[in-house]
Amino acid sequence: MDLNIILSQLETANEEEIEKLLRQYNLENSRTFSFDQKEETLRSKLCQGVLSVLGRQVQPSCQKTCLETLRILSRDKRVLAPVATKEGMLILGEMARLNAGENGDDNYRKSSQEDTQSDEEERVVVEALKCLCNVVYNSPAAQQVSVDVQLANGLCASLGMSRTWHHEVGLFTLRLLFLLSALRPDVRGILRREWHAVRLLTEFLEHTLNVSWVGPYEAARPDPQALPMPAEDNERAMEALKALFNLTLSDAGGEEDDHQFRLIAAILRHLLMLKTETEEKTEEVHSHAINLLNNLPVSCLDVLIDVPVQGGLEIYGGKNMDAVQLLIDFMEKRIDKGSNYKEGLTPVLSLLTEGSRHYREIRRYIKAQVLPPLKDVKIRPEIGTTTRNKLVRLMTHVDMGVKQSAAEFLFVLCKESVDNLLKYTGYGNAAGLLVARGLLAGGRGETQYSQDEDSDTEEYKSAKPFINPITGHVEEPMPNPIEEMTEEQKEYEAQKLVNMFDKLSRQNVIRPMGVRPDGTLAPLEETLCDPREDSGSDSD
Repeated sequence: MDLNIILSQLETANEEEIEKLLRQYNLENSRTFSFDQKEETLRSKLCQGVLSVLGRQVQPSCQKTCLETLRILSRDKRVLAPVATKEGMLILGEMARLNAGENGDDNYRKSSQEDTQSDEEERVVVEALKCLCNVVYNSPAAQQVSVDVQLANGLCASLGMSRTWHHEVGLFTLRLLFLLSALRPDVRGILRREWHAVRLLTEFLEHTLNVSWVGPYEAARPDPQALPMPAEDNERAMEALKALFNLTLSDAGGEEDDHQFRLIAAILRHLLMLKTETEEKTEEVHSHAINLLNNLPVSCLDVLIDVPVQGGLEIYGGKNMDAVQLLIDFMEKRIDKGSNYKEGLTPVLSLLTEGSRHYREIRRYIKAQVLPPLKDVKIRPEIGTTTRNKLVRLMTHVDMGVKQSAAEFLFVLCKESVDNLLKYTGYGNAAGLLVARGLLAGGRGETQYSQDEDSDTEEYKSAKPFINPITGHVEEPMPNPIEEMTEEQKEYEAQKLVNMFDKLSRQNVIRPMGVRPDGTLAPLEETLCDPREDSGSDSD
């Protein structure tokens, strides 16, 4: 459709004609996401023209059509200048019932009390929220204007009335809050301190997930026969979790924050016990819950296992390990997927690692699942289908973050004991971690652990003298290649090998390294020098 015709009609045509023209444009471009650069100026003028129409007193049906046009145009970040202004953002904020600017809280309550919105008026609010999401995402200028007009205030005022939301209004309000807090880190502190967004989002989750409290920071166990969480509730919950993730990225402090974070941890524990309408959506919402748990202070994680009303396992000090087991199962699913380890797997590995580092009961429970006592040591640690085999394979993954996360997790399960780690992984798989930690010479990490001893099986004890420490398993006897050589042949081969190493070293292809007394790597010539001899030499 010719944009020049639309632009000329916007100035002179009546409301019905404008609506008809724009509806035709929307129909033709509903699935357009890449635009002709030659028409950039015309599309920018169309943005301005649509905003002018929205600034008049037009009917809700015309407002909705105008906003649909603006939503389509806002997919192109190069034409958003007319929208990314104070006037443009205030118009959209008013259409979205966010009432940005001063007294936004009072104005929102006033508009919310007018509970006579027609379906058409509700669609106007939804379309305005969609436009704001696109504009804020695509325009740094609009992000700044959003801060200037206190859009965060309007969002939090809306959040305070979340129980009156229809689904799409809630979904896109939460998405806009997520976008604003993701793209403008400076707004996060304002949202937390001035508008109490963390508390409001926590209350929203509590209501949406139907949390029923049976004790301090303990939610009632979900009914196994209950219907799965509705898809719409799940969608809104995920948007709230994403916004909370942004708001909890910075360090927190104070008793109020501690109480709020423990409340969040209890709600997330409840969420981990819930199922949605599909396994895929259940895994997705659990992933967002795990990401958020990683942001909470580790001192709050005791809420995951300390549920006195439901009870726990006597062997683990009466702690309840249901949530920990769900996290282990989630980890295994993500490992078995075999892709996107960095975003999909490392968060749950990090959470389990920190939980194991600070809570003895969690570490003991996970170790019993992941690193049970060794019996069969004839197979290399990285070969097989057990959780241990899968994690050991990840210790040599090409992605540094994945490799470090898997190695650190196993290291903590072994109470940061090098000897214990090597028993389960072999020196070759653990070398990267030991180099990074400066533990090539052995020893322990810095964390202090309980003194409970790990008992080896009789099978392991009998096989231990024959285990190759590099590969971590008992190897089949190999024929000796120099057994039938004469002494002269052996000497010749040895000298040949020395010459090859020397040549590679001089060409800087390799660099011989040694281990310092503190366990770190250094060039071989440095490790061969004894600093005590140098400092103590005094010639006559």
